[in-house]
Amino acid sequence: MPPRRNFGTTWWGRAWVEALEQRAKLDPNRLPRGRTYARKGTVSELHFGAGGMTAWVRGSRPEPYKVTITMRTFTDGEWDTLLGVVGTQLGHAAALLDGELPGALTEQAREAGVDLLPGPGDLRPRCSCPDSANPCKHVAAVYYLVADEVDRDPFTLFLLRGRPRSDVLAELRARRSPARSEKPTLPKPADEGLTPRAAYARKPGAIPALPPPPRVPGPPAVLDLDPPPATGWTAAALSALAADAAALARDLLAGGPAPAELTFEEDLARRAAGRTSAEITALATAAEVSPKDLARWAEAWREAGRGGLAALRETWQPGPGPMAEGQEILADTGKPTLWRNRLTQGELQLRYGRDGRWYRFVREGAEWRLDGPPSASPLDLVY
Repeated sequence: MPPRRNFGTTWWGRAWVEALEQRAKLDPNRLPRGRTYARKGTVSELHFGAGGMTAWVRGSRPEPYKVTITMRTFTDGEWDTLLGVVGTQLGHAAALLDGELPGALTEQAREAGVDLLPGPGDLRPRCSCPDSANPCKHVAAVYYLVADEVDRDPFTLFLLRGRPRSDVLAELRARRSPARSEKPTLPKPADEGLTPRAAYARKPGAIPALPPPPRVPGPPAVLDLDPPPATGWTAAALSALAADAAALARDLLAGGPAPAELTFEEDLARRAAGRTSAEITALATAAEVSPKDLARWAEAWREAGRGGLAALRETWQPGPGPMAEGQEILADTGKPTLWRNRLTQGELQLRYGRDGRWYRFVREGAEWRLDGPPSASPLDLVY
């Protein structure tokens, strides 16, 4: 059994989670459901900006819910206080640049009235789901995933309070520059480098092991302006392609199939699997396929990947053994109809895939919809 997914691997990531669970005064009965949603990987396209974040969260409906969370930003006076706290010790800024958040800095900031972590009333969420609770489970899931970004870059806390990393560092440099100018600086000695003989004489070191792939792909850079109109592209379209490339790179690192191994239909279904209904329609129009078909492909891909898509679209003639096994199991509830790789019993249909697994389909009107992940045994899918 895989270990339970925890949130906050650094102390400052855990501090964010503890602030949610204790100091921000959120409904304690709603947060556990959010943790479960976050662990299931239902959150996608998590983007951060000055004073807030947005994300899409899959729920019980086919179309994901949009979550927008704003966080109270600091006033200019509060920023002046906070930057003064950071500048009291050179080690504070150095630690931040190394990707660490000093505990002394957070304590001093809190005592000065400029707490980086959220307190009561600091977080204002909105979700497109019908649940009126604050927070709903979709918002709570996003709250927990923020801990991953805070782990990776503590400057995220500064961004949520209103200023990006570049602005904070620029202000800190400006505050230190007068002190630096009082001391004369000596020129650095020229780096003479290595001679070719010395360079070739060096023994190569061991190749370091690759770090594990991230749990989720990172967000692409935000484009402030659209490309020239003559290109036919928009900033939103380029950002979507960049996000897709990041997701592909992450899947490749985790051992997923290379893009060259996917057919046009498979890659289209994969891209559509994380999109909203409106985005699927736009993608289908651009790819010159039916939006209805692409929506069904996307659902099959979400449930079972390329095997699920193949089970939805293909028919083939397997050997008699697997189909006889399926017929025997379905015979307990009646006589199933056999056609090629499909066994139909009323509103239930079992399809045998070329990968040696069974796929459960249920009838919805005139269509058959993939109902969950596959199994090596048809018995698991009947009951």
